[in-house]
Amino acid sequence: MDPAIVLFGLGVGVLVGTTGMGGGSLMTPLLILVFGIKPVVAVGTDLAYAAITKTVGGLRHLRKGTVFPRMALWLAFGSCPGALAGVWFLDRMRTAIGADFDTFMILTIGGTLLLTGALVLLRALAVADHAARERGAFRMQRRHKAAAVALGGSVGFVLGVTSAGSGTLIAIGLIIGFRLSPRRVVGTDVAHAAVLLWVAAFAHLISGNVDFALAGTILLGSIPGVWIGAGLASRLPEQGLRPALGIVIFASGLALLAKAGLELPAAVLVGVPLALAVLTAAVLRRRHLAVHS
Repeated sequence: MDPAIVLFGLGVGVLVGTTGMGGGSLMTPLLILVFGIKPVVAVGTDLAYAAITKTVGGLRHLRKGTVFPRMALWLAFGSCPGALAGVWFLDRMRTAIGADFDTFMILTIGGTLLLTGALVLLRALAVADHAARERGAFRMQRRHKAAAVALGGSVGFVLGVTSAGSGTLIAIGLIIGFRLSPRRVVGTDVAHAAVLLWVAAFAHLISGNVDFALAGTILLGSIPGVWIGAGLASRLPEQGLRPALGIVIFASGLALLAKAGLELPAAVLVGVPLALAVLTAAVLRRRHLAVHS
């Protein structure tokens, strides 16, 4: 049992409970970069612990009334088959690529994290004002159900391959595509993920990609973390938390690409996250001044 893994699990759990995102996008690169876990095992183990973590968070959000149950159900109709297809794709790629499979995994996860980090920043900086005017629930028509299945299917596939990005991609879709309010987005996303992650984790278990001892160690921190985070979701200000999370995820993606062998200079690895931080601070400051002017 590594206390550092328990501590990281606690921190990631708080982020998941508070924002509905950051689980696979942070834990998977941590397991690969910091603890040297084999990439495909990091993905499978992350999904296994996250299934339990998000189940706890989902129950908490259900009790708080922040879940849109019908939306979560239709998302799952697409995401669960999508996740199974993603794991099947990984098995085929492992056979086809052979010795280069770990590099393929790291590049794939790194690219997904770059997209995820960019979308987190987009949501925090460009979509926030629009999101504040959105709705809590609505009557779902056939087109809404079809769109939810399509969104769930694409996100489920990405999750099955990388274990990253599901919270962010679902959240962006719920805000832009369905105009759900931020609080309802978090609850619905976490509740839906509680179903999706069990399916994806079981598929990775069948493929032999889950380290039970490692998953148990992470859970020692993540379960209390997500319970605390879900309780704080309606009280903590998101203005600074989400952009910071996006920058960290983006930096993790760059670090994974460098680990895979891409020759990224230190100026890129350090300078790009710093530039994003400066840009974010400027946008938030201007928004704050505009509100209080």
